[in-house]
Amino acid sequence: MILSNPVVISILVMTALCLLRFNILLAILISALVAGVMSKGDLSGFADLFTALSGTTSTLITGMKGNLETSLSYILLGALAAAIANTNLTAILINAISKILSKKRTYFVLSIAFIACFSQNLIPVHIAFIPILIPPLLPLMNKLELDRRALACALTFGLKAPYVSLSVGFGLLFHNIIKKELENNGVVVNLSDITSVMWIGGASMLVGLLLAVFVFYSKKRSYKNTQFEEKEMRDAQIAKNLKMTRKEWAVLGGAVIAFAIQLYAQSLPLGALIGLVVMIIFGGIEYKKVDKIMDNGLAMMGFIAFIMLVAAGFGSVLRESGGIEQLVNFASDIAGGKIGGAIMMLAIGLLVTMGIGTSFGTIPIIASIYVPLSLQLGFSPAAIILLVGVAAALGDAGSPASDSTLGPTSGLNADGQHNHIYDTCVPTFLFFNIPLMIGAVIGAMVL
Repeated sequence: MILSNPVVISILVMTALCLLRFNILLAILISALVAGVMSKGDLSGFADLFTALSGTTSTLITGMKGNLETSLSYILLGALAAAIANTNLTAILINAISKILSKKRTYFVLSIAFIACFSQNLIPVHIAFIPILIPPLLPLMNKLELDRRALACALTFGLKAPYVSLSVGFGLLFHNIIKKELENNGVVVNLSDITSVMWIGGASMLVGLLLAVFVFYSKKRSYKNTQFEEKEMRDAQIAKNLKMTRKEWAVLGGAVIAFAIQLYAQSLPLGALIGLVVMIIFGGIEYKKVDKIMDNGLAMMGFIAFIMLVAAGFGSVLRESGGIEQLVNFASDIAGGKIGGAIMMLAIGLLVTMGIGTSFGTIPIIASIYVPLSLQLGFSPAAIILLVGVAAALGDAGSPASDSTLGPTSGLNADGQHNHIYDTCVPTFLFFNIPLMIGAVIGAMVL
């Protein structure tokens, strides 16, 4: 019976716990133990149960090493972001950018989407830029009567599309995880193979963004000017006097060097580490504040880094459980061919990522199931890359627990006039997940 399959039960347990807002890290750990215990069959007593739990824990810990590079990258990128946030660099750049932003609603939104893209690669601060960039612009948005739902889509696009489609910054992390997990499940690919395919995901998201900006949210929407907006207008006048100092130049130089090295060496940890060293040597980070910057970076990205580690361990437990072959045979029988299989895989990926809230952590879990299933259905390596990559990315937009939605809301709701669920999660779910599913199904059939 498929309902007694350890993989199915553990995935259902994990999804249910995540949807109930249980701690994500604990949800994955508990689900891994469920899969391990169920795979042992009938347990006659406490001793057998304890042995099963102990063995599963060992398998999980061994499997965690698969994401060590990713986790280190997250922590070092968090330190880079903390170093940048410790200067006036972001405020200075934003002040300069705000002067050239278009006063037309649609072009303003597209400009924000373009700027947001750089947070994933050129200056990898992830969502840290949003509380600095967006609140000061709220008075201008109110004056333009701009629908903030369009801005939510623009920001989520900037947070997602670059890592989905480009092997730079966080995208290098995402693509390396795809590469590694495909290899763990018997499909050997190069990073260039992933880049040559995943642009389909980025293009699909671009279609969704244009529909949101030019069609559905192009009409005027009124917001009140509160005391918050009045304060931001006063603070904006003060920000105009900020100047680049040696500290800002050193941090900017370190960020650019980190970007260049990751491109040349294809190693995000190496680029981030050298970028930090450059910042320290040239005074971007004061020597006596190095510990504080590292602590802030760990606080910013450490939890996500541990989720990456545990997710890799969970994937290892699923592979060792012996339930994947049974699940693959069952799914292959009911899929009804390639199209049905692609839709089913993407739908499950959407559900899992919606629950976990991170596409990076989803890859090791779904790859252990999807790669064998895709091979049995006759998909090419390129199609498998696309299905696994998009299945993992699905749900990151629209998930109430995702950084890709929490970040935009943190900025747009600074004055209390933007609802997280209905103004961020619902629009981003509709305009990104649906195009991604359509693009992935078509792409998988063509590749």
